[in-house]
Amino acid sequence: MDNQELQKFIGLDTLNVSEAMQKIDNNSNGILFLVNDISSLVGCITDGDIRRFLLAGGKMTDPAVKAANSHPRTASSLEEAKHLYHNRDFVVIPIVDENGKIIDLYTGKTEETLFKVLPKPLIPVGDLPIIELIMKEYESYACDEFHIIVNYKRGLMKAYFADNERKYNITWHDEEEPLGTGGGLRLLRGKIDSTFFFANCDALLTANYESIMKFHKENNNVITMICAYKNINIPYGVVDMGVNGTIENMKEKPLISFLTNTGIYIVEPEVIDDIADDEVIGFPDIVEREKQKGKKVAVFPISENDWMDMGQFPELEKMRIKLYGE
Repeated sequence: MDNQELQKFIGLDTLNVSEAMQKIDNNSNGILFLVNDISSLVGCITDGDIRRFLLAGGKMTDPAVKAANSHPRTASSLEEAKHLYHNRDFVVIPIVDENGKIIDLYTGKTEETLFKVLPKPLIPVGDLPIIELIMKEYESYACDEFHIIVNYKRGLMKAYFADNERKYNITWHDEEEPLGTGGGLRLLRGKIDSTFFFANCDALLTANYESIMKFHKENNNVITMICAYKNINIPYGVVDMGVNGTIENMKEKPLISFLTNTGIYIVEPEVIDDIADDEVIGFPDIVEREKQKGKKVAVFPISENDWMDMGQFPELEKMRIKLYGE
């Protein structure tokens, strides 16, 4: 399992129950492994654990570790994981090193996904891979200098663009060890001296880049996070539950509105200088750190229709139709 997929199954032991539930929903396997600040496994939590915890009077805001199993079964090798998985009714078997750090997960599948063949940025949507669609959109706003941080299957990424008929202006930065969605930026230290867009290679923005940049500059932000409005109609009656399943409140088919992070930002070069060498950190944590330092960070809201999250495989066909038509 590649590191990006692995991270879907791992959360910090500081998460609350609600946050753990969201991560469990995202990985679709009904389980989350909790690790401490040095990445050692401290427990696992399932949707069943959460259900039992809430029925016993626990709250969604309580620490997830309170509902977790503090002694999850682990393996030290793939062979041991396979043996455990097929001899007992386990959902996922974590493979850990001598320090208790999760290095892989075994789910019982011989082939995980298309990731076994291609890295996510090269997954095709219509005639072009995700990353090239993103780059073409940037080029339409005269953003034609690309710095790409690569680790997983970097050879395939480089080979694709080496053979590409269109010669993009790309500088490659090899991330030898995964550093999170923010840590890899330190590889650009001294290489970028002006404001830049920073994005994951699975998010396509069709909003007006010029207006976003103008907002960023006029407000003297060090980071502008581009967020999309989401409006979700819950098609069910929503119930707030108390101790022993008592009903505290009910709402019939409520509308939930919120802003969600698209994973696309405008960033000032000074932010790179604040990232330590080999620091493993997510970019949202960098945003929070810059905010705590008193630096100006802000949100630029866009329509949900202006953002396509092409990293979700079930959405790829919808994205293809939106980009190319039927």
